[in-house]
Amino acid sequence: MKQANKIEVKTINHLGILAGIIDEIGIVEIINQQLGVRPQEKLTSGIIVKSIILNALGFVSRPRAFVSPLGARSLAR
Repeated sequence: MKQANKIEVKTINHLGILAGIIDEIGIVEIINQQLGVRPQEKLTSGIIVKSIILNALGFVSRPRAFVSPLGARSLAR
C-alpha cells in the first residue's frame, strides 16, 4: 500500500501575489538602477515604491497602517 504524501496548503492573498509579481518582474531593481542607491540609505527607492504599491492596494480591501516589503513576507501564509 502506498504511503500518502503530506500536503501543505498556504493561503496567498492578493497582496502576497502582487509582492511576488513585483519581485519576479524586478521593479525594485529597475528603480534602484535608475535612481541609484546611496550607502547611508536604510530603504532604497525601489523598496519604498514597492511598499507604496502594496499599501495603496491594501486599502482597497481594508485599511492598513503601512505595509513594507520587509513585512510583506507575512502576507503569504
